Parts: sequence; structure tokens; C-alpha cells
Amino acid sequence: MRVVVCTVVHHPADARVFYREIQALLDAGHDVTYIAPHGESAAPVRDENQGQSQGQADSERVRGNLRLVTIPRASGRRRAGAIRAARTAMAEQVAGADLLLVHDPELLLVLPPKDKRPPTVWDVHEDTSAALTTKAWLPEWLRPVAAEGVKRAEQLAERRLHLILAEQGYNARFAGEHPVVPNTTYVPETAAPPSGPRRVVYVGWLSPDRGSAEMVELGRLLKPHGIAVELIGQADPAARAHIEAGGDAVHWHGFVPNAEALRLIEGSLAGLSLLRDEANFRHSMPTKVAEYMARGVPVVTTPLPLAVELVEAAHGGFIVPFNDPQGAADAILKLDTDPDLRAKMGLRAHEYASHHLAWPPQAAAFVAQLETWAAERGKPGTGDRGQRAGH
Repeated sequence: MRVVVCTVVHHPADARVFYREIQALLDAGHDVTYIAPHGESAAPVRDENQGQSQGQADSERVRGNLRLVTIPRASGRRRAGAIRAARTAMAEQVAGADLLLVHDPELLLVLPPKDKRPPTVWDVHEDTSAALTTKAWLPEWLRPVAAEGVKRAEQLAERRLHLILAEQGYNARFAGEHPVVPNTTYVPETAAPPSGPRRVVYVGWLSPDRGSAEMVELGRLLKPHGIAVELIGQADPAARAHIEAGGDAVHWHGFVPNAEALRLIEGSLAGLSLLRDEANFRHSMPTKVAEYMARGVPVVTTPLPLAVELVEAAHGGFIVPFNDPQGAADAILKLDTDPDLRAKMGLRAHEYASHHLAWPPQAAAFVAQLETWAAERGKPGTGDRGQRAGH
């Protein structure tokens, strides 16, 4: 089948969008037209005319073709032009496609007309209405209004589209049950042992609600001990201000393609997930936690429910209080001064990830679900949504 995938918000090399879902479709032999802000620097994506996707670990497995369509990125308050470009690109590319897969709630406003688009799927990445409470670019007085608008848009989308969810807990926001495609990861057969300079790492979007200020302070606390704090990912303006004010307390890599970022995790003392207690995070498993565990790296996390569940089940790290850089520093120093503890926690984390957090089984279910929805097109009484497959 030919699938059109569109995002106007995410980096084109987003781990879920590109490295997991698009790669799964390509590996299964399907063709993908990928509409995204490919003008982003360091985007590790190449189209079919260039052979294969960069970052693909095993190029022989890729059987489908990938075609890129570039649009601007929606960022902060500068969103209207990018969203219009996405509307035009989707309208052009869905002709002859078997399925349209969108990743941003903004795109629900500009989908092609129902009679001119194939079955359409919205991949729900987060609790969107709750996430608006942390968006610095949105005026505070407007956030409750926008959140209510998002809830109504979700209700409308559920009636008109297929949904897949990144977390089981997101089903509570909808009237029906929808398939869940969790943010699991690729798990190497063996975990790299501690190696290289003593360091702790963070991978993911950097913002105040994700602990940017706490990690800079953590860097200050660990620097006298010779332990570096490395931040890997894009940063919003507030987080950049924290990093710049911290001077050499942290090393910020900026955006790094997911495959390379995962390699940077290997051998570190610990992986950081110092997210704050925000509503958007309480029902979500931070993908970074799974990625650290998959690489055999102990986790130091704040007590968000799903992160706690994983770390305690694996006995693979430490739970520290919210807004407590000293608590995080104390946990890391325990790992640093006890190499046996670091090694055992890393091995337990990797073993748990191998059994519970591996992406390939989820990839197969994801592709099968999309194939089912695409095959239902045109059946009497199915409409755009079709009959929901089993979960």
C-alpha cells in the first residue's frame, strides 16, 4: 500500500514518527510519502532517489520506497503558514494513496475533504489539552480556551477518523477503545558496559517542564566530582536560556538523530528523566526511560507513575523527588562510587527492556492495523473510519 504520513510540528527524524513507524512500514514493503519540515538541519532522511534512509541499521531489510515532501515547521506562534503548506501538500499527495497518517492535532483542521482522502489515522502522541498548560508561546489567559477547543476537536476526530494512541491511559479521553502503539524502542542483544568519561545523559526535548533548570543545576553539583551532564535534543527558548546561563555546567549536543543519540547513551553512568509533575506527563511513559534501559543504562527519574512502574519492575535505577537536583546528584554519586551497583542495575534494566520494551512486536501490530484499515476502504457502511479492528 501507499501511505501518506504528515507532521508539521515534529522534527522529520522524530523517533516515533520516522525511526519506528515509517521504518516499520518500509520494512513491510509499503511505500511512504513523508510530508514534514525536512529543511530542519541534521535531518537523517533521504528519499527513494537516494537509495535508503540514513540511520537504518540494516539496509537490506528496507523494501518499500520513501518519498519526501518538504513543508515549513510550525513553531511557537508562527504556525499559520506552515499549516497552510501542510494542507496543500496533503491535498496533493493523497490522490491514489491507501491511507493518510497524521501526527499533530493541528492537522485535524486542514485535512482534505472526506470524499477526496483515503482512510485517515490520527496518531495521538500526548494528552494535548494538558500539554497546552506548559506552552510558553501560548498566552496564559488563552490556554484554558485552547484546551477546551482541543477536547472538542478530539471528540470530533474520534467520530470521523481512526485513532491510534501512544499510551493505554489516553483511552480515558475518548468514548471508545482505540489501538495502542506504545513508545517502545529497539533493544540491542547485549548492553554496552560502563565506558569512557564519567557522564550522565538526557535525551529528548528540552524545556522547563522537562527539567532543563534542574539538569543545569545538577551539572553544577556534579562538576566538582568530575562527572559531566550531557543534554541531547532540541531546546525551547526558556531551556536555551537555562543552558546558556549554566556556562560549562552542562554539554548540550543540540538535536542528534535518534540512532546516533542512542549510541551516545551507551556506557554512561545514568540516564536522566527529571520531568516535573505536569498533567501531561502523569499518564505517559517517558520514551527516554525505555531508551536508557534498552541500552543498559540505569535510570534516574522523578516519580511520575509510569516511569516509577518501569524502574521499580526492573530494579534498574533510582526514583528522586521532583525539583530536587541534589537528590539526583546523590543517586548518581552512588552509581559512580559503586561500579558493581552500576553494572547490576544496567544489566537488570537491559534484561527487562528485552522482554517488555522491544519495538519489533509493536511494529508488526502497527503495520497490521494500518493494513486492515486501508483494506476496508470502500466497503459498504464503513465510511472513513471503517470497522475498528481488534486491539
